[in-house]
Amino acid sequence: MANLTNKNLIIIFTKFPEPGKTKTRLIRTLGAMAAADCQRQMTEYIVRQARHMARLHPVSLQIHYEGDSLSAMTTWLGNDLSYSLQTDGDIGCRMAASFAKAFHEGWCNVILVGSDCPALSPGILHAGLEALHDADLVLGPAIDGGYYLVGLRSPHPELFSDIAWGSKHVLSQTLARANGHHLKVSQLEPLHDIDRPEDLKHFRHYTRP
Repeated sequence: MANLTNKNLIIIFTKFPEPGKTKTRLIRTLGAMAAADCQRQMTEYIVRQARHMARLHPVSLQIHYEGDSLSAMTTWLGNDLSYSLQTDGDIGCRMAASFAKAFHEGWCNVILVGSDCPALSPGILHAGLEALHDADLVLGPAIDGGYYLVGLRSPHPELFSDIAWGSKHVLSQTLARANGHHLKVSQLEPLHDIDRPEDLKHFRHYTRP
């Protein structure tokens, strides 16, 4: 259950960096090993940013993962974090399930981020949580038409169904769905994420220790 003095939660979605099973759209350009290493570096970077933010503000962290085992995840990212295996289904089903679980546990302000936005910072994470004091839904728009962050203060599974995941229409469809349900929306600054070979130029120095 959520701590009485801390009702804020950051969920990080990631996948264990097994070659050939992660960042598959980058394999043709980088090869399976390097694509998996890209996934590893970006996840470690995002976890560092979230840990830094948690040292400055009252927030808890959870890793919701795919692939391999809990012991492999704790060996990789540390045993000071809370881990949950993602549910089955598409990304929308999995995000909806993670939010439902978080609110069932008693968290009040929940943001969820992936592991593919190397420009994500503690300041942006904090801005996302702060925006939830006034907004029902917070979105961090990705330049490619998706989003790198989604925040809620109550369950809204309708935001995650019948969305063209992986397309340039994800953000616009989500905003239309939010408008249809009369949700107040706050948007953060747009950032690049790393999904395709043409995105690699944005990888830059962000993921270096």
